[in-house]
This record gives sequence, structure tokens and C-alpha cells, in this order.
Amino acid sequence: MAKYLILIYGDEQRWDAETEQELRAKDEGHRAFNAAAGARVLGGQELEASSTATTLRGGGLITDGPFLESKEALGGFYVIEAADLDAAIALAGLLPELSSGHGGVEIRPIVDHG
Repeated sequence: MAKYLILIYGDEQRWDAETEQELRAKDEGHRAFNAAAGARVLGGQELEASSTATTLRGGGLITDGPFLESKEALGGFYVIEAADLDAAIALAGLLPELSSGHGGVEIRPIVDHG
């Protein structure tokens, strides 16, 4: 089994404006994702707003905020195991952010140095 990082992106202003009903629906979507993935989910978390980020750059420069200026911010992630990229795509396709109209999901293989 290979490991994949699923990065969840979206518009933070729209996330902040979600109604209680929208938040419940999104939470239900993540519960459904976790139920479908089962033990293949190795970890995952929702992240604080990008305004809380600290970025380190070459030469020791430390800046507040996200690395890049972007409309979409990284909002959370999962680390999963999957047989192959197609299986990882199938699981990631269950995430509710894909139907939000402002989000996206990035899937990246994790390098195994072992």
C-alpha cells in the first residue's frame, strides 16, 4: 500500500460564512469519508486560518501568514493508504469540499525512504 497526502483547499471567507446547516453537512461528509476509508486513514486534521500561519524562508526570514498570496487556502489534510493513485482519487472524491463550489483537493504521493 502506498501513502498519499490529501490537501483540502478552499476560500476561507466562504468557510467563515458557512451556516450551521452547511457546517453540519460538511461534518457529515467528513464522517462519511472516514467511514468509507476506514483504517486507510492514517491521520488528518482541520487547520486554523491561514492568518495564523508562520512562514520560514531562506536566510532565516520569518513572516506571518501563508507562503503564497492565494484565493484558496489550505484548510485541512488527510494521510491515507491506498493501493494506487486511482484508489486514492476514489476516496478523495468523497470529500464534501469538492461540491462546495470554491474548494479543491490535491493528492500527493508520500515518498517512502524505507
